[in-house]
Order: sequence, then structure tokens, then C-alpha cells
Amino acid sequence: MSQSTMIESRLHIIVRSTDIDFNRHVNNAKYLEYMEWGREDFYQLAGAYYDTLLDLGVITVAANVNLNYRKEAVQDDELIVITRPARIGTSSFTVGQTIIRARDDELIADAFVTLVAMDVNTRRSTPVPDLLRHAFLT
Repeated sequence: MSQSTMIESRLHIIVRSTDIDFNRHVNNAKYLEYMEWGREDFYQLAGAYYDTLLDLGVITVAANVNLNYRKEAVQDDELIVITRPARIGTSSFTVGQTIIRARDDELIADAFVTLVAMDVNTRRSTPVPDLLRHAFLT
């Protein structure tokens, strides 16, 4: 029986003044951006750098985001974006993401994001590359 090779990314960010909206908390659209940064970090931990994927003729695109806003975050909060593998199929995969506030471990937001591997030239789905697939396997 092999050891788990599942990857978990933990990206630390600081909420900046430009992330704040009229209500004096993080604008809802910023959470999508934070989670995108978390997925990029996850990809890098898996060795799936953008150029590496392009060399394989593959890109990944978000097909579905199910995002729950739990608590507000404000300027200068340190947030941790945690990204974990959730499900893998033939040409798509889902990651679970949570954002917690570092000082008190308060859950700020959580999401499941489904991504599809696409052939760069045909723009059609293609099998998930092994270097990403290995991040999901046990």
C-alpha cells in the first residue's frame, strides 16, 4: 500500500485596502481572486506550472464554483487560503478551498471549484495530465 501523495496548499495573504468595498469588508469578488491564487499555489506544489502545462498542450479552466461566504474579513486581516484535492475524473477535477482568518482560525469562506483540462489547440476537454492527477492519488 502506497503512502498518500495528496497535496495541500496553504497560502497566506494580507487583506489590502484595495480589497475593501463600500461596506468596509472584503468585496465578494476578491474571494474568487484569493482562491485563484490558492489554486495557483496548489498547481505549483504539484509541479504543474503554467509553462509546464503549456508544454504538454494543456490548460485548465474553471467550469463551476460553489462559494459560501461565512464571515467577513477586513483590512489587515491575515487570511490562509487552503486548497485540497476533492475529486478527479477523466478530464475534470474538483478542489476544495477554505479561507480562514489566521488569528482565530475563523472560517471566512469555503468553496468547491471544478476545473476542466483543455487541449490548447482544439479547446476541447482532454485527460487531466499525470502531474496534476498525482496530486489527487493515494
